[in-house]
Amino acid sequence: MSKNVLVVGGAGYIGSHTVLALRDAGFGAVVYDNFSSGHRDACFGDALVEGELSDTAHLTRTLETHDIACVIHFAALIEAGQSVLTPLPFFENNVAGTLSLLAAMNAAGVSRLVFSSTAAVYGNQAGAPLLPETLPRDPINPYGDSKAMVETVLERCVPAHGLRAIALRYFNASGADAEGRTGERHDPETHLIPLVIEAAQGKRAQIRIYGTDYDTPDGTCIRDYIHVSDLASGHVAAVSHLLAQEAPGFQPINLGTGAGQSVREVIDAVRRITGREFAVSEDPRRPGDPARLIADATRAGEVLGWRPRHSDLETIVRDAWAFAERARS
Repeated sequence: MSKNVLVVGGAGYIGSHTVLALRDAGFGAVVYDNFSSGHRDACFGDALVEGELSDTAHLTRTLETHDIACVIHFAALIEAGQSVLTPLPFFENNVAGTLSLLAAMNAAGVSRLVFSSTAAVYGNQAGAPLLPETLPRDPINPYGDSKAMVETVLERCVPAHGLRAIALRYFNASGADAEGRTGERHDPETHLIPLVIEAAQGKRAQIRIYGTDYDTPDGTCIRDYIHVSDLASGHVAAVSHLLAQEAPGFQPINLGTGAGQSVREVIDAVRRITGREFAVSEDPRRPGDPARLIADATRAGEVLGWRPRHSDLETIVRDAWAFAERARS
């Protein structure tokens, strides 16, 4: 069997790290991207194909030409807050775009897919200290809705098309490649750690805390931060698992640490590690933000043999800071 993997959205943040991890593990990696948010200097694959997720025919030709055995699908709009304001693009890209990819895979005879899902499919599960995959999907914003819809589609495609799929439900991706080859460069940036680092660099006047009255120890939201290189290794483990799997099936798997840090704890860590001071404002809650999201990562260990190795908050912030400083120089 071929060991070539098509990485859709492979020029993006998590995609570029995953391409590096795939190549280190001996896989061939073909990047497919439209560069709406990805970066050409973050393409580390054996080949690059520029194209749209909606172009089913182009995707089909790419799968056939490069003898693809498995697809990793990263291409999505990801800003949960923006999805509340403008939901239609999220459904068009994240749901309809995935239908195009699945149609291309079916036409090319490719049956293995690793899908980039999210902890947002859980919504705000009150009373659950950790979130296992057995909880019902109950998203509270259109971004989470779009990912939950795709998971439903994948489940339905198993008996109809013999699909073998894993949905990796990320918690909060963070950090950067330890060698500085790639890192987080969203435009606009919406993730907490790079925003706080920009404040420490003096690139923004202040960092905003959205909501200080949540039912958490310090009143701010708690998230499970996972180093992007650990996420990348989780994708390699999922590809290896699917290539060894003969029977069709669908399985959601959390990628997280099982521990959470609050917004205030992240701010304190950046101040401590960088030695920089910056202004912080306290603002009202944003719509669609759950109070806490922390993974139960048991299944990832049992099924994929995966555990995070770089996801303590200090390592995450140090790697993110080093990349941000290198990018500025």
